[in-house]
Amino acid sequence: MRGSSRVALIIALTLLPPVAAFAGPAGKWRVGDGKAIINIHNCGAGLCGSIDSIPDRNAKDENNPNPAQRSRALLGLPILSLQKSGDNLWSGTIYNADDGQNYSARLTQKSDTVVTLEGCVPSTNVCGEDQWTRQR
Repeated sequence: MRGSSRVALIIALTLLPPVAAFAGPAGKWRVGDGKAIINIHNCGAGLCGSIDSIPDRNAKDENNPNPAQRSRALLGLPILSLQKSGDNLWSGTIYNADDGQNYSARLTQKSDTVVTLEGCVPSTNVCGEDQWTRQR
């Protein structure tokens, strides 16, 4: 590589924005409305999440469209399954116990203490977003 090309490459690389390196999203996260804490943990090559804390510890999955599952406890219920899809980004599915539906999900880690979860109705552009904060 010629001297001027090498200098141009070094200048170009220094102008690129840095990719933030966070500790990762494993841990306990309070959802945006503060009504639940989700425990995100490593599972296989991806991440899984389950309901760790809710106001009514005896609540059941009463909105599930499958009548056979309406009596299962919400506390400890697995709701999130994600695979890494980019820097600070994971994609997969989330179950919403409020309406008993599964959504496509994208979790973006904004910092060590904040993640954004986007849930979309499959095969549509109908999406919602929630910001979660890490619990210590």
